Amino acid sequence: MILTTAIIIGIVALGALGMSGRRSTTMADWTVSGRGFPRWTSWFLQAGDSLTTFSFLGLAGIAFGGGVVGVFALAYLSICSIGLYFVAPRIRQLGEERGYLTQADFFTDRFNSPALGKVSALVGAIFLLPYLQLQITGLGLIVELATGSEAGRGLSMVVASLLVVVFVVWSGIRGIARVAVVKDVLMIAALLIVLGGAVFGIAGIPDTFAHIHSVGPQLLDFSQPGWDSTFFLTAVIVTSIGAGLNTFPHLWPPVLAAKSGEVLRSNYKWLALYQLMLFAPIIVGLTATQALAPDTTGNHVLLDTANATLPSWLVAVVALAGASAAMVPAAAIAMGISSLVSTNLVPVRESLRFRLNTVFVIGAIVLSLGFGLANSDIASLLLLTYGGLTQMAPATLIGLRRKVTVGAVPVLLGMVVGVVTVAWITFFEVPIGSWDSGLIALAPNLVVLVVAEAVRRRSSPTTASDARHAATARA
Repeated sequence: MILTTAIIIGIVALGALGMSGRRSTTMADWTVSGRGFPRWTSWFLQAGDSLTTFSFLGLAGIAFGGGVVGVFALAYLSICSIGLYFVAPRIRQLGEERGYLTQADFFTDRFNSPALGKVSALVGAIFLLPYLQLQITGLGLIVELATGSEAGRGLSMVVASLLVVVFVVWSGIRGIARVAVVKDVLMIAALLIVLGGAVFGIAGIPDTFAHIHSVGPQLLDFSQPGWDSTFFLTAVIVTSIGAGLNTFPHLWPPVLAAKSGEVLRSNYKWLALYQLMLFAPIIVGLTATQALAPDTTGNHVLLDTANATLPSWLVAVVALAGASAAMVPAAAIAMGISSLVSTNLVPVRESLRFRLNTVFVIGAIVLSLGFGLANSDIASLLLLTYGGLTQMAPATLIGLRRKVTVGAVPVLLGMVVGVVTVAWITFFEVPIGSWDSGLIALAPNLVVLVVAEAVRRRSSPTTASDARHAATARA
């Protein structure tokens, strides 16, 4: 009970930090805060999405069950930093010139198509919901595993969700940025603490690899069922494409809020190195193969290892860091969903938009909290998040060009076909081996886009010419 109380107090303190400072009063101020975030504020805001509940719980579990294939996370996060080094400054430039607040604003403007903007907003909002639910559920699991209290799990989820609603509604992106600073410091400390506990309490790194080589060499050669080289390559490729082109709607406000393109380029130069921190949960997962039962649930590996090797007060620090790793992404995702709905889907006058936005923040959090508390199985939707949002990559790449000469309808058709393909593979459990469904779905997406664009140009050459002139004017 004492441990649970200490963690809850820490969560409340994080929420209070997010609420400090002045209140946002307009959508623009709430979403991008004057587009003037300096280097370090922007850095922590963007780094905040690198160390999440996935890196805290999921990655150690993947290493425990699949071995060194867990390094796929380092691969795609490093590769996407290279892509974003070039893409993000262009997004920020267009956003400042054209007044973008959301990803859907970009699609609406670049393709001169409100319909494309609405469809992309709908896709983004729907596919972000399971990602939000993952953060809230992960927070509850962290508290439950750290304290052994199922009641503490539910209480922490409710308290954290309430605080996220309050500080996001109150101060918007500024509140998220403040909590992100503390969250990253806590996460780095927690990962090093758990790594130290595993290395000194179970076995050193050389001994761990020697042990695995002797009793489980398949963990070192990408040959575990479901975690083979096909999984590694396709997961890295599709996630690098999606993340490198910034197809996640909740990651647009941090880019649009940066002071300059140079600030963003500086961030991405160092973010690739920052991903090396992910070696910590991977090594913990590998080390845990010597101490935990083989049938241990993957998401339990890191905290079970912490409980076995650390004193309770350090476990509380680790759990609080994990809670912060859930709260910051949850806040950013709630902002991403609500801004898409209030700005791009609901036609209301500007004076009402900001008030309505509050309703959508609350709705997104409450819906995700309800799924989490009810233990609803929406794992299939989580698979759609990455694969589905990556289907916006072709449209993004085309829209970033100086002259947009491709029509909105072909782009829209390709996007819809890609999303439907991902849903079909996931919900109907189409056997695809270890391939990533998002990468498979990109093929029909691109085929439909190319064919539809060819038909458009052949049937109406004057329209294509007009589109080129319009694109020049929009560039």
